[in-house]
Amino acid sequence: MSLAVMRQDGLHVEGVALAEIAAHFGTPCYVYSRAALTAAFAGYLDALQAHGLGDRALICYAVKANSNLAILKLFADLGAGFDIVSGGELARVVAAGGDANKIVFSGVGKSRA
Repeated sequence: MSLAVMRQDGLHVEGVALAEIAAHFGTPCYVYSRAALTAAFAGYLDALQAHGLGDRALICYAVKANSNLAILKLFADLGAGFDIVSGGELARVVAAGGDANKIVFSGVGKSRA
């Protein structure tokens, strides 16, 4: 799947001209493709199901990679779990609609609290 497409009027992502996004929001500006993220998630899920692991495996998104609430909500809506390392990341996942029963809390230097 191609993330970006060059047209006569410039580069587009999911049919939206990046120049229009830059004019509206300014630069620098991060642009994410819902279609690309969804396709990547589906690819992992398909691979797990092809190996008979679909019912026993949970795909967890590492919040430290990108804690943008829209990204977290997309993965929550897709049924993903989340790998978090802090209370702040937990709060963001919950605010985005993530399922608290699908959270892996990992990392070093953690107290019981």
